[in-house]
Amino acid sequence: MYIEELKEGVDGDGDVEFSAEFSGEGAVVASNTKRVLVGAGARALFYPTLLYNVVRNKIQTEFRWWDRVDQFILLGAVPFPTDVLHLKELGVCGVVTLNESYETLVPTSLYHAHGIDHVVIPTRDYLFAPSNVDISKAVEFIHEKASVGKTTYVHCKAGRGRSTTVVLCYLVKYKHMTPDTAYEYVKSIRPRVRLASSQWQAVQDYYQKNKNITNESESKSKSEFEPFDDASMVLVKKSDLEGYKEGYFGNKILAELCRAQFVSHSQAAMARLSCLWVRYHEPCSLNMVSCCRL
Repeated sequence: MYIEELKEGVDGDGDVEFSAEFSGEGAVVASNTKRVLVGAGARALFYPTLLYNVVRNKIQTEFRWWDRVDQFILLGAVPFPTDVLHLKELGVCGVVTLNESYETLVPTSLYHAHGIDHVVIPTRDYLFAPSNVDISKAVEFIHEKASVGKTTYVHCKAGRGRSTTVVLCYLVKYKHMTPDTAYEYVKSIRPRVRLASSQWQAVQDYYQKNKNITNESESKSKSEFEPFDDASMVLVKKSDLEGYKEGYFGNKILAELCRAQFVSHSQAAMARLSCLWVRYHEPCSLNMVSCCRL
């Protein structure tokens, strides 16, 4: 049995909130139905809620269209064509758009005309999050710009859910924050950010995936080298070498001392080999001391 309940209401930022509950079989059909219903509602309410946000932005100083949440990241609402020049003046050289086509007010060509790169990741509003692949694409785009000192503007319709999801994932990966810390940090700058459950889950999944990759990388790095054993040190003193000619020792004895390290031809064995030569300035005597770590 399949049950779906959609509850609709307008929150304090003019956005319609939906919630859904599922049980039983038919989850795929349920998901498709939900997408259609929410998509239709989001399309119908786009301009009314956009107008509501514009009015609040005009009459409330704390209701900002965008906020700088990082040195090289602006997080905000959908820009108008007249905003492009202002964004350029703020140092924006890249824009990540999380809107569907009907929500997009600035064409890519206009961004390009002002020397701004544009990445479009169409994501349905309210209950939906970008895929992990799309999040990674956006995060790497932001990082690429930030690494050369350039700012990226990340936006959806209101700068609350979809765009915040991407920004949190960037902070998780490149600022080494936990999802909770990143969310509280962004919310302290832009108080009206709010994630749907699917968006928060996307951030958690992205965090866990990158955490696992980091752990595997560290584990592999540690396993490539064996720990150093002091007992494996053999000190060859000058007195031990008396009676040998320098040329013979250099070409023959050293090879015998170090041969064990080269037998396996493994990276770990090669890494353990360390030979130190110290030259003495004494005439007519063997002038080398060798310390070989075997």
